[in-house]
Amino acid sequence: MTKTAVVILNFNGEKLLPEFLPSVIQHSSGADIYVADNASTDNSLALLQRQFPSVKIIALEKNFGFCGGYNRALASINAEYYVLLNSDIEVTDGWLQPLVAMLDSQPDVAAVQPKILSYRNRTKFEHAGAGGGFIDALGYPFCRGRIFNYVEKDMHQYDDEREIFWATGACFIIRSNIYRQFGGLDEDLFAHMEEIDLCWKIHRTSQKVMYAGSSSVYHLGAGTLGYDNPRKVYLNFRNGLILIYKHLDGRELWYKLPFRLVLDWVAALFFIFQGKFKSASAVVRAHVDFIKQRSLHKVKRVDIHTRYPSYHRNTVYSGLILFDYYLKRRRRLI
Repeated sequence: MTKTAVVILNFNGEKLLPEFLPSVIQHSSGADIYVADNASTDNSLALLQRQFPSVKIIALEKNFGFCGGYNRALASINAEYYVLLNSDIEVTDGWLQPLVAMLDSQPDVAAVQPKILSYRNRTKFEHAGAGGGFIDALGYPFCRGRIFNYVEKDMHQYDDEREIFWATGACFIIRSNIYRQFGGLDEDLFAHMEEIDLCWKIHRTSQKVMYAGSSSVYHLGAGTLGYDNPRKVYLNFRNGLILIYKHLDGRELWYKLPFRLVLDWVAALFFIFQGKFKSASAVVRAHVDFIKQRSLHKVKRVDIHTRYPSYHRNTVYSGLILFDYYLKRRRRLI
């Protein structure tokens, strides 16, 4: 069995792979490097075979999305630790060692995320993960170093090691047995917030999710879907509802879910005022599909709550991020 497998999911990344893969090869000694290709229609596979012969290729027969692609790729890899790494990330010298060392030395840690910095503006954090992920009392996700569109400069304020609620799917390491225990990533989410769902499940066990600020990587971000892309808006709003429906206790769900629905409609109105009509429509479609698919998610909710009745909340922010950010003007919450 290989100890560590670094697995990059690729879809039509012919332009990204030559830019970012060399750093992974150079700085990931001791790990096997895989590229799982989600049935790309460009020349990704030919490029990999020609320019990067040391990289192992897993060619999937169709595009299974982020969740399905990783689930199928990782099922064929025999390793103790899986590293899920976006194709638009540049890693740094020594990035992998602190992540592996934390899993080696702390058996109650299931997953670890490094510091995520911006590839374009290297003095700032990046949207996806930043200094570690958290959720608020309504289940809204945010990060240390990035709340909504406010992004902090990296002044070494998050060079610590600490427990977090979720590790970004852009770059994190996880024990393979934990990944398999929960059946991997929920494919009904397709993409976006799937890592939060997995980490929420981890919090239902005695295991932890950690952040290691001594490891840094640089993320281009929005390499597949832009931040304002209506498809991304749809997935974020739909999947946000699915997450709280699956995980919140019944006594919380009866009032928090309607509250979230109302706040989503407020967000849709803001999109309309900004002239982003496709994004507003995406919010509506997200609600419609969530309601249509509720019976499917109810089955998963019952299963999760039966097998893992509760989760520890020491990394759940007790306040409301919308209230604290927009009304109190707070830019750092954790």
